[in-house]
Amino acid sequence: MIFRLILPILALMCAFPAVLHARDVSPLAAPESATGLNTLSIARGTNFMAVTAHPDATKAAHDILAAGGTAADAGIAAQLMLGLVEPQSSGIGGGSFALYYNAEFQNLFSLDGRETAPDNAGLNLFTRENGKPMSFYEAGNGGRAVGVPGTLRLLEKLYRWESKTPWADLFQPAIAKARDGFTVTSRMHQMLKKEAKRFDVDTEAKLYFYPDTATPVQAGKLKDNQKYADLLQAIADNGADYFYTDQPAKNIVEKVRGSKGLLSIEDMTEYKVKEREPVCGDYRGYKVCSMGQPSSGGLTLLMILGMLEQFDLPSWGAYSTQSWHVIAETSRLAFADRNLYMADEDFAVTPNLRLLDKGYLSSRASLINTTAPLKTASAGIPPDWPPEQENTEDDDLNKPPGTTNISIVDMYGNILSMTSSIQNAFGSRVMVDGYLLNNELTDFAFDPMDDQGRMKLNRVEGGKRPRSSMSPTIIFDPQGRPFMVIGSAGGSRIIGYVLQRIISAIDWNMPVEQSIKAPHIVHRGKKLELESIGMEKAESFKSFGHPVVVGEMNSGLTAIQFDGAQMTGVADPRRDGVAMGE
Repeated sequence: MIFRLILPILALMCAFPAVLHARDVSPLAAPESATGLNTLSIARGTNFMAVTAHPDATKAAHDILAAGGTAADAGIAAQLMLGLVEPQSSGIGGGSFALYYNAEFQNLFSLDGRETAPDNAGLNLFTRENGKPMSFYEAGNGGRAVGVPGTLRLLEKLYRWESKTPWADLFQPAIAKARDGFTVTSRMHQMLKKEAKRFDVDTEAKLYFYPDTATPVQAGKLKDNQKYADLLQAIADNGADYFYTDQPAKNIVEKVRGSKGLLSIEDMTEYKVKEREPVCGDYRGYKVCSMGQPSSGGLTLLMILGMLEQFDLPSWGAYSTQSWHVIAETSRLAFADRNLYMADEDFAVTPNLRLLDKGYLSSRASLINTTAPLKTASAGIPPDWPPEQENTEDDDLNKPPGTTNISIVDMYGNILSMTSSIQNAFGSRVMVDGYLLNNELTDFAFDPMDDQGRMKLNRVEGGKRPRSSMSPTIIFDPQGRPFMVIGSAGGSRIIGYVLQRIISAIDWNMPVEQSIKAPHIVHRGKKLELESIGMEKAESFKSFGHPVVVGEMNSGLTAIQFDGAQMTGVADPRRDGVAMGE
């Protein structure tokens, strides 16, 4: 089946005129190590649906839904489980964005549980003594890049607003699994084989993942985590405040400060989850909603779609060179604006929704030549925006985060799309009380100044939230009914991963199970990136005038698509995900 899906893409690429050289065919810098394809997990149902990146997390969500819980309840249970069984991607030591639709009130809201920089973090947090920016792992390994974790506060907020299940009950699946042990996946084992040297920053983490200090935990073996179980039980009994104000907070601060970090108890106790307005836009009559700043995901996604409305993708088709060329060009233009204009708007004045102005997007789309790429894709000037502003152009395309996405629909019609992260795979490699701490502060610009001496919007500042690309998304059809729930892992490629599936569904009427497993085609402003699944003769690919690179692209898509009363849930085969529904 996978080979059959790839053939049309191969045919498309072979139509390009300029040949790729062998040196261009190399693995892409991956958010998390690629570990091969699993069997595509598909579930169909009419009552409820849960899709996560791990079977244990999906089952925890499914069981909560089957007992009458809400999408919020199921998301909480799933996230707590993911922190145990998929610690390389997310956990209570990281942050989250949640997009939630309450069916009874037809209300859509989003919650920002992104990590914050310590109050005393300054512009030069990631600058060496010689004034040069640090390398990624120099900055990201250890406590320096640890921000205040926000995931647990976000889960608490979801619970207070949308729950039908006792708080403590939502913790029991993860507590039981941590006590009894979970089965180590081949994916975790393979990733650990590549990561051993980076765990030297923390003995607790090293011994947890490499019991003899050298050999990673074996795939197929049971692995318990009594410290994590004890902590979850204490939070179940005492609430999230216990984590942020009591011994767990002290443990975090002690560990981080002992590893070149800056977190304080005050940083922990003062952390707040923020309700943000979702960003929404129309695309061919469909309403597409996602996360606003400090995530760049929603705005960039909607900018691309707004420009693509000017082109006849439905007629050109899914395997047209013209379709993919125009998608690449609109992505280039949107990423140019993203890099210049998007940041935490609590700290920086940004154009925000001006970037979605229809006239502005139409003018941006008019720059595109349908037969050749632009020589330069530069940022534009949105309406009512002064040409002189602070600059934020920085390259975060190779900062590799560890991330996960949860897509859930409950029996009441409520919908959750939640993306969580600890940034790099295995985060900072610093472990506290059985879970890993994030290194999300590496999403800030390492160099606070651009080459013209202007301050970047996404520079480090105390209390600020770093820019993200996470794009939890909910789409409504022209009649206002839910159409799709989707999100992904994958760093700044998340935007392209989600975009490709939206276009596939709306423009090309492609079944979601087909689009999820189709090879990725992404442009983030510099090169056209093609996934190498099944492409043994990549050097035979031809370009359309774009610089092209081929390699592994390890996404983590979870999606639910509606067709009347029927729901189809699909988990990305590039990870361990599973869909379950009734």
